[in-house]
Amino acid sequence: MFSPSDHQFMRQALDLASLGLFTTDPNPRVGCLIVQNETVVGEGWHLRAGEAHAEVHALARAGEFAKGAVAYVTLEPCSHLGRTGPCCDALIRAGISRVVVAMQDPNPLVNGEGVGRLRAAGIKVDVGLMAAEAIELNLGFLSRMLRKRPWVRLKLAASLDGKTALNNRQSQWITEETARADGHRWRARASALLTGIGTVKDDDPQLNVRYVETSRQPIRVLVDSRLDVSTNARVLAEPGVWIVTALDEASRRQSVWQALEDAGHRLISLPNSQAKVDLEAMMQWLASQGINELHIEAGYKLNGSLLRDACVDELLVYLAPHLLGPGMPMFDLPGLDRIPDVSTWGFVEHQSLGRDLRLRLRAHGSTQWLAML
Repeated sequence: MFSPSDHQFMRQALDLASLGLFTTDPNPRVGCLIVQNETVVGEGWHLRAGEAHAEVHALARAGEFAKGAVAYVTLEPCSHLGRTGPCCDALIRAGISRVVVAMQDPNPLVNGEGVGRLRAAGIKVDVGLMAAEAIELNLGFLSRMLRKRPWVRLKLAASLDGKTALNNRQSQWITEETARADGHRWRARASALLTGIGTVKDDDPQLNVRYVETSRQPIRVLVDSRLDVSTNARVLAEPGVWIVTALDEASRRQSVWQALEDAGHRLISLPNSQAKVDLEAMMQWLASQGINELHIEAGYKLNGSLLRDACVDELLVYLAPHLLGPGMPMFDLPGLDRIPDVSTWGFVEHQSLGRDLRLRLRAHGSTQWLAML
């Protein structure tokens, strides 16, 4: 069904979509190519929410050459009126003869309707070209649409013997600058960056993107069950932090709660039965707030809790060629008595970064929900 040139043009459309990697949130990353007689006459990508979609940009560049052309789009053209008009209508008005779509959009506002309207207008539509690549580009958006929770990536920097810090909690720096800059690229693509109160006390992080250029800073999220955070913590230097606590609504009367709200931060109460933050409920709440990809950099206790509650989809591990000996582990997990009971993860990729090694792994079954597409 798909020719070699179809693959070539969809590859270009996917490359265009990736130009919005740091900026489109909470919208998906989408690219579009308009091709007339095997020649590209228009291209576009979605840059940020509220602005024109990829198809609109590509059609504007193609102009009159769009009539009778083929459109290659990495995600099903939208069919609803949001902050911009329906893209399927724009393609119909332009006289496009064929649309090649990488994957259907599971957004309930679209979910096949865009393809249906194009076909009803007499346009040939082919779906499924390079779908795996399109899915990878938008795992967070798809997770939010289909699972009602973000795609959760847990980042760690550790020594060869699995330690993230010395016994005295000193951890800066285990990895070299190349690896740290790479970590900031993963931060930049996330909707939100999350850490715990333990990390704030030990490392006093800024929790922002600094090593790479970006026009959008992810939302900062702090898990702090008892509101132990100091108002002088660097993470609170700028307003807008979402602080998830286990304290109930009555605690609003406490001076620290009020001080944090007065400083421009948002407090969310999500307690579980142990007076800790309900992590699963937090994931669902974050999705309801438009969080697609959640990037976590926390301490071993919160890391362990997240794993025990099955809240982590992917591990991003930077291994440095050091042996630290006794120190802080990556996770706080219960002991096991049988090898068959171990948690199983699959390697997705590995890459050398200077002297360090980046490993990316996914939990067993972490993408089974994609069968709903």
